[in-house]
Amino acid sequence: MTVLPTLRQLQFFLALVRRESFSKAAEDSFVSQSTLSSAIKELEALLQKQLVDRSTRSFALTPAGEDVAARATTLIALAEDLVLAVTDRRPLEGELHLGVIPTISPFLLPRATTALHKSYPQLQLYIREDLTPAIADRLAAGLLDAALMAFPYDIPGIDMIEIANDPFWFVCARDHPFARKITVKKEELKECELLLLEDGHCLREHAIDACALVDRQAAASYSGTSLFTLTQMVRLGLGATLLPEMAVREGLAKHAGLAAVPFADPKPNRKIGIAWRKGSGRGEEAAAIAQVLSSLFDKPA
Repeated sequence: MTVLPTLRQLQFFLALVRRESFSKAAEDSFVSQSTLSSAIKELEALLQKQLVDRSTRSFALTPAGEDVAARATTLIALAEDLVLAVTDRRPLEGELHLGVIPTISPFLLPRATTALHKSYPQLQLYIREDLTPAIADRLAAGLLDAALMAFPYDIPGIDMIEIANDPFWFVCARDHPFARKITVKKEELKECELLLLEDGHCLREHAIDACALVDRQAAASYSGTSLFTLTQMVRLGLGATLLPEMAVREGLAKHAGLAAVPFADPKPNRKIGIAWRKGSGRGEEAAAIAQVLSSLFDKPA
C-alpha cells in the first residue's frame, strides 16, 4: 500500500506556498515554526523530493514543489467537501472563517455580524480583514471558507453570489466647485484632481473602470492607504475622491466635514458579493450569508 501524505502536511505546505515564509505560515496555521518546518521536511522525505529551494535567499519552490502545490490545493478542497457532505450539521452552525476587504468591513460588518448572530446563533464567525489579493489567495488555499468582496475580480475556481450594487459618490471639500451640484457626471471628473487608494486595493481599479477614467496618471498622482486617510487628504484641500455608498451612508464624508454628491445615472458602482471555492460544499452557507447581508442594503444605516 502506498504511504500517503497527511492532509495536515499538505495544509502546512500550502500555507508556506501562499505566505512564502515559514514564520508567517506557522502563524496562519496556529502552530510553532518548528512544527511546520518538521511537517514540510516529513512531506519531502515521504515524497523523496525536495519541494522548497533552500539555496536562495528569497522563497522559491522546486519544480516538484510547484506540482505538489497545484495538486494539493485540489485535494484539500475535495477533503473539505467530503467533511461537509457527511456531517449532519445545519448551515452556519460551528466555525466559519470569513475574509473581508477593508473597504467593506468597517461600514458593513458591525451590522452584518449582529444580523448573522441573530439569524444563526450557533455560528462561530472568525473574521480576517485583508486586501483583495491576499483574501483571494487565502480562499483558494482553504484558509478561508468564504469571502465578502467587491467585484469584478477574477479568481479561478471560485463561485460568487451577488449581494448588492454599491454606487460611487463624488466627495469633496465644501468649498469645491462641485459641492453644491445635485449630481456629478462621470465626464466632469476630468476637471478634477482625484485622490484614490494605492495599488493593491481593488476599489482603486473599480473606481477607475466604473468612472471611465482615461488619464490614469492623473488619478494616481496622490493615493491613500485607507478611505479614512483619503477623506482627511480631501479635507486638507489636496483634491477630491470617490467613496462607495456604504461608506457615505455610514457618515464617513459627513464626519470629515465633506460634501458627498451622487453621480448622474447610470451611476458607476462596484458589486458586493460572497465568494467561496467550487466544490467546497459552502454554497448553501454562502447563500444564507448573502440573504442576511442583502437585507442590510435596504435599511438605513
